[in-house]
Amino acid sequence: MRLLHTSDWHLGHALHDHPRTHEHARFLAWLLATIADEHVDALIVAGDVFDVANPSTEALDAFYDVLARARQAHPRLGIVVVGGNHDSPARLDVTNPLLDRLGVRVVGGLPRRAGGGLDVDRLVAPLHDARGTVAAWCVAMPFLRPADLPAVEGEGVDPLIEGVRRRYAEALDAARARRAPGQAIVATGHAYLTGTRLSELSERRILGGNQHALPVDVFPDDVAYVALGHLHLAQVVGGRETVRYSGSPLPLSFAERAYPHQVVLVDLEGERVAAVRPVRVPRAVDLLVVPDDGARPLAEVLALVRALPAREGPEDDPARPLLEVRVRCDHPEPHLRREVEAAAAGRRPRLLRIAVEAAGDGRALADAAPAPRLRDVTPRDVFVRKHAAEHGGEPSPALAAAFDELLEAVLRGEAPK
Repeated sequence: MRLLHTSDWHLGHALHDHPRTHEHARFLAWLLATIADEHVDALIVAGDVFDVANPSTEALDAFYDVLARARQAHPRLGIVVVGGNHDSPARLDVTNPLLDRLGVRVVGGLPRRAGGGLDVDRLVAPLHDARGTVAAWCVAMPFLRPADLPAVEGEGVDPLIEGVRRRYAEALDAARARRAPGQAIVATGHAYLTGTRLSELSERRILGGNQHALPVDVFPDDVAYVALGHLHLAQVVGGRETVRYSGSPLPLSFAERAYPHQVVLVDLEGERVAAVRPVRVPRAVDLLVVPDDGARPLAEVLALVRALPAREGPEDDPARPLLEVRVRCDHPEPHLRREVEAAAAGRRPRLLRIAVEAAGDGRALADAAPAPRLRDVTPRDVFVRKHAAEHGGEPSPALAAAFDELLEAVLRGEAPK
C-alpha cells in the first residue's frame, strides 16, 4: 500500500498580517491531484492542521472541504489526522461523530475511556490497501501535553520523556495485538526529536523546551514508518530513513524560504517499508529578501528595490511575490518606511516587512554604564543612552530638539502634534 505523509498545514496562517489563503488553496488542490496521480491508499496529517487554536471559519471550511473532496473522489482512501501543538484538541475532535461515518479518523487530543484509561480503540486505526484489505495499523498519536502523561518517578529519569515513552509503548502494544502477519505498524508523532533542525522564527519549542527533545528510540524497530510533524524543515531523524518529518507544505517565515517544502510518499510491502519518496510542493507565491546577503545601508537598499521588476496586472494579484527588505541604519532614519514603500511602489513583489539592523552594540542600557540612582535619571538621559546603544553615538541636534518638544508636551498633558 502507499501512504502520503504530510503535516504542519497551518491553515489560517498570516505572514506579517498577509493571509496565506491563496497559497493554502493551491496546496490543497495540488494535494488532491497528487493523491489521484500517485494512487495513494492512505493520507496521514501529522499535526498543526491549523495555525491557531481558534481558527477562522475560512480555515475550517478549507479543512473540511479537502477531507470531503478526498473521500468523494476516493471512497477507499484512509485518512488519519492528529492534533499538533497549535491545534485545539476539542476543536478537532468535535466533528468526530460525523467524520467517523465518513471513514476519517481524527485524533485531536489523547483519547481516554470513561474511567481515565487510554482509549486504544480510537488511538489505533486500520489502514487498507487498494483491494480494501487491512495492510497496516496506525498509532494515531497526537501532540502530548504534560497532563497527558502518566506519573513517572525514579532517580535519573526524566518524567516527561519517560511518560511519552510509556504512552507510545501502550499504544504500540495495542497495535501489535491487532495486526496479523504481514501487516505493518505505522506511528504518528508531533514532537521535537533530538538531532534535528528547527526554525527559530516559526516553531515553538514544546514538551518543556529543548532539553525535553525526544530520543528516536521512543519508536522501536518494529514500527515500519514514523510520520512526524512539528518541524517545518523536512528531515530524517537519527539516521533512520523511516523516521521522518515531512515538513510544512509552504514557508511560514522568510527564514524558511529555501526549505524543500514537500510531502512524503511511503510504499509498504508486508511489515516493512519498500520505498520512501519525497515530492516537492509547487511554490504558489515566492518569498524574496532584499538584499539576500544581509542588511545594507538605506541608499543601496533603495537602489536594489527600484531594480525589482515592474508589476504587471492588478495590485491585488494573489500570486505576487512577498518581499522583506533589510536595512542597516547607522543613525535614525525618520522617513525609512516612506522611502522604502515609495521605492517598492509599482514593483512586482508585495512589500511585507522592513527589517532594520542598528549599528549599535545592542547592549541593554543597564550594561552600558554603571546604574545611576533612579531619582537621578531623566527621560532625556534614557533617550540619549538608548540612542547610543542602538546607533553608536549622540542624537543629532534636530532629533534631540524633537524629543524635547515631545517631552514638554507630555509633561504639560498635551497630545503631541
